[in-house]
Amino acid sequence: MGLIITLVAVVAFLYFWYMALITRRNKAKEAFSTVDVQLKKRADLIPNILAIAKRYMQHEKDLLTEVTALRAQVVRDVNPGNPDDVKQYLAAANTLGGSMGKLMVAVENYPELKADQTMMQAQLSYNEVEAQIAAARRFYNSAVTSLNNAAQIFPGSLIASMANVETMPFYEAAEADRAPVNAAELLK
Repeated sequence: MGLIITLVAVVAFLYFWYMALITRRNKAKEAFSTVDVQLKKRADLIPNILAIAKRYMQHEKDLLTEVTALRAQVVRDVNPGNPDDVKQYLAAANTLGGSMGKLMVAVENYPELKADQTMMQAQLSYNEVEAQIAAARRFYNSAVTSLNNAAQIFPGSLIASMANVETMPFYEAAEADRAPVNAAELLK
């Protein structure tokens, strides 16, 4: 009788750990979906911003072309169950975010563009979407931390490998965002 109770307890323990892993994986996928929605919202704004900026920024053609090319990489479909695909997608989104930051700084050099009401509205919308992306990124990284801890710590690592549950990549800041700020350059 004691053996049966022990066996039932072990099976119940394994089942609950498996259930927790699957729940955390689904939470990470949900969080990724939230990030994806916000990144697509940003990608939808970019053509409007570029159309307005092209009227004034003839000398920034390379930057405008770069943003257009990067946007094409972000509007593709992503498999949230494939950690490599997610990692590439998030890297492309980070690169696009960095280029959009350069574009927004370049806009400051064009007073007519900076004063354009449509551009001002587009910049406000862009800033709002960036804030939503930051919030979605925090939620995603929290869900990934929970999943990765459950899947990498024993006995979770054993159960995760049997259940084919993989760890997910974090949404990390771009290298350009980590660079020190040169205040003297900004105040010129």
